[in-house]
Amino acid sequence: MTQSFPIQFIGERINPGFKSTKALFDNSDIRGIQALAVKQAETGAAYLNVNTGSRALTDPGFMVEVIRAIQDVVHVPLSFDFPSTEVQRLCFRAYDPAKARGRKAILNSITEHRWGLADLAREFPLRVILMSSERVEEGVAKGNKTAEQIYGTCCRGVERLCSEYSLTADDILLDMSVSAIIADTDGLSDNTLQAMTLVHRDPALGGVHMMGGLSNIAQQLPPRAVDGSDLKHSLECAFLTIAVPRGLDTVLGTPWRQYQPLAEDNYVLQAYRTFLASRGSNALRAVRKFYRA
Repeated sequence: MTQSFPIQFIGERINPGFKSTKALFDNSDIRGIQALAVKQAETGAAYLNVNTGSRALTDPGFMVEVIRAIQDVVHVPLSFDFPSTEVQRLCFRAYDPAKARGRKAILNSITEHRWGLADLAREFPLRVILMSSERVEEGVAKGNKTAEQIYGTCCRGVERLCSEYSLTADDILLDMSVSAIIADTDGLSDNTLQAMTLVHRDPALGGVHMMGGLSNIAQQLPPRAVDGSDLKHSLECAFLTIAVPRGLDTVLGTPWRQYQPLAEDNYVLQAYRTFLASRGSNALRAVRKFYRA
């Protein structure tokens, strides 16, 4: 399925954060997991993210079974979403690039503070998601707040991955850490978009990919407005309308949802721009006004 935006999808649904998927895991329903993989691939996913949750630690054999079962029914490459090096190593050992037409799996994800996972690049051919949300200063992890801090983390991470691990720019996906608007009173969403512009304009970062998790934007907000319209989906479209021209080319999301660019006079896009320009209590008021309208 072709999306209206020039973006590729990493299918997010093989994750116990979705109740229907958790039920599949709880019941060890391999056929159901395979069907979910097929649905995502057939609706346009370029990659499938795989996260079996805490069961990866208590039952690694199940995780390996899931990876092999998915690869038996789809030919798209996979993305492994675990913070443990040992779990990730098992994933890459189970993964068969030949079943994905020779394409590398993605390591999801590393940060400056959790850099040890990157050493897997010395053992396996892979791509990597680098989180831009935090930096390390004097050995202490700190959250990035400004566009310059986010951009700086991207620059340092890309340089290190290329020089120390021989990754190419195309192997690197920068997760620009899309924020939930309900909790953003400090302009982090706006700063993230500004950081995208800085990355997009930097020739030293040419060829790297920028990505974000669409479902983060409207977390903890009602899915619909008082008139029944799907405002979560509209907010995601508003974000993409602004972010794609700034270089965002990859999304962690649900591939069968249809995303269309919004016209500049679209109410949701205008409301989202108002939110981006707001700070403190004004930002919260902008969100409340948006939903009431």
